[in-house]
Amino acid sequence: MTILVVEDDPEIGQLLQTTLNREGFNCHLAQDGLQALNAFWDYQPDLIILDLMLPKLDGLEVCTRIRQQTTPKDPYILMLTAKGEEIDRVIGLSTGADDYLVKPFSPRELVARVRALLRRSLRGEPQRTYTTQHFTLDLDRHIALQTKDTGEREPLDLTPIEFKLLSTFMSYPGRVWNRPQLIDKLWGDDFFGDERVVDTHVGRLRKKIEPDPSHPTFIKTETGVGYKFED
Repeated sequence: MTILVVEDDPEIGQLLQTTLNREGFNCHLAQDGLQALNAFWDYQPDLIILDLMLPKLDGLEVCTRIRQQTTPKDPYILMLTAKGEEIDRVIGLSTGADDYLVKPFSPRELVARVRALLRRSLRGEPQRTYTTQHFTLDLDRHIALQTKDTGEREPLDLTPIEFKLLSTFMSYPGRVWNRPQLIDKLWGDDFFGDERVVDTHVGRLRKKIEPDPSHPTFIKTETGVGYKFED
């Protein structure tokens, strides 16, 4: 798989390239928006890691121009943002970004996001199965399995909301979801009520999948922000 990293900070760019090459990816670098567009045509990457703040053309403009092109490959785009930048602008429909990651981040988290995006077989078609070390979700058959430490795979008895909540978490491992984002995923425009109902459903899901729900291993709380899934 070919990845294009667009980052104007040479040290960060080199770190990302080294990390991704070590993971077996073919990684190329660009340091401004115009270089990014040229590299996009030269390398036809499967995924682009795109910094929001860039010289010459910013990340939003680069993303928009790439999405307007007709090419053999339509790459996934992972946007890098700094804390305090308007996330909604980054992942809005007008930009075409697939996911975002807030700086500072760990190389391990970056690789997890990259692999999660590349596991999708075809752009535009939702992934129908999610698999991690301890969990398998088959969306078509509505089957949830958990692999215990003994290696035995046991079915999980989840309500429709719990199943959808777990599939949302597993679709982006490591991503932090706030309550409004989870409400949009679970109920969409049909939701009316207190957004803290999300906490109730997270608590019920934890009771079914966590070895110790009071000290969760898989669904973790980011204080003051929301929840994330790690496995």
